[in-house]
Amino acid sequence: MLRAALVGAGGIALGGSLAACATPSAAGAGRPAVMIWDLFSGGDGALMQEMVAAVAAENPDIRLDSTTLAWGSPYYTKLAMASSGGRPPEAAVMHMSRLAGYAPGGLLEPFDLDALAALGVRQEHFAPAVWEKAQYDGQLYALPLDTHPYILFNNPELVGQAGLTGADGKLDYDAISGTDGFLAAGRAVAEVTGETGVGWGYLRDPAGCWRMFWGLYTQNGGGYDLVPGRKAELDVDAAVEVFEFLQEMVDGTVAARNQDGGAASGRFMSGRAGMMFSGEWDLPMFRDALPEVGATPFPTIFDQPANYADSHAFVLPRQAHADPAAREATYRVLAGLLKQSMTWASAGHIPAYQPVVEQDAYQELTPQRDYARAAEIAVFDPDVWFSGGGSDFQNRMGDAMTDTLSGEAPPRTAVDRILREMDRLLSQPNPA
Repeated sequence: MLRAALVGAGGIALGGSLAACATPSAAGAGRPAVMIWDLFSGGDGALMQEMVAAVAAENPDIRLDSTTLAWGSPYYTKLAMASSGGRPPEAAVMHMSRLAGYAPGGLLEPFDLDALAALGVRQEHFAPAVWEKAQYDGQLYALPLDTHPYILFNNPELVGQAGLTGADGKLDYDAISGTDGFLAAGRAVAEVTGETGVGWGYLRDPAGCWRMFWGLYTQNGGGYDLVPGRKAELDVDAAVEVFEFLQEMVDGTVAARNQDGGAASGRFMSGRAGMMFSGEWDLPMFRDALPEVGATPFPTIFDQPANYADSHAFVLPRQAHADPAAREATYRVLAGLLKQSMTWASAGHIPAYQPVVEQDAYQELTPQRDYARAAEIAVFDPDVWFSGGGSDFQNRMGDAMTDTLSGEAPPRTAVDRILREMDRLLSQPNPA
């Protein structure tokens, strides 16, 4: 009933007309069935359909169905309900930042590393930071498809006029490093644009606020101790220093005051800002306006290189009665999708399967190749059940920062509010 309802609500069936609802004879009797849930819409959804179709063509002995659902809390709630009922899809896409809310509760099953290795998928094929995040209790619970980091885009012409490019004509990463270096670079670009140097919209974008803070906090050596039932512990001094820097950045010259994401993007695409903090998923939009748009990993503003990121990954929801043939087919399908991720890279995502990144075809992609190393310094959300993409956690964290970012409250206020919100979440039980 759940599968039929979800397909009726907008799911896409591939490898057979509405195969999820068809009778065995109509859908292909004798072929193992693999259903995958994903949360990709728009351009990402079209690319995933293309990849699924390619894998289906390579495996005609498998009945492969793909259902797309709206992402966010409803998606993760449906996934938890299906897993707890023992009748989930064979595989599903999950943000790895949500893994801590699902693996400990027995809603997911670990991957068999030997089965993956037999298909050419091994640990050495992934960036260490990404592989580590995919683990729980010493086992692999997520098979990473990509890394999607929060990066710095740039307008090559404007940063060149500001004297920030190297011999290759690209933005010099060293020229934007360090707190003083980055602020000076922002002011130099502002002199060229006549307005601001950097686009960053923090109003009405709590997720963007959190990504910015958590990446910088990690760069500044900040750690955390978030244990359910106990008070949250952060490095208060490191967090305060981050907000002191952000207040300096949002000064009306380096970056505009009181700006939302749409306005920041508009400034960047119209040449009124020469650099732009955003997720790599915005590459298609920026490239439409600036065909030569450049990009780098997140600048090393504090001492330790770190780049906030998340990862789309495949997981195996818990099956009450797993079918060995369907499980073997699922591994083949997922390995095939990883090897198709050159298609995925066209939207800006960094393929997690490094043999794809090493291909000549990927190394010809600009600016993707220029920020691919962001996967090597990726830092993810804290490992607690309430964190992650599409969660209320990021909304609460972002809201706690707004007054400080707008200059209406001191840096310590944001830190205190963040700790209070974390305490509230730590006092609540994991509903999954």
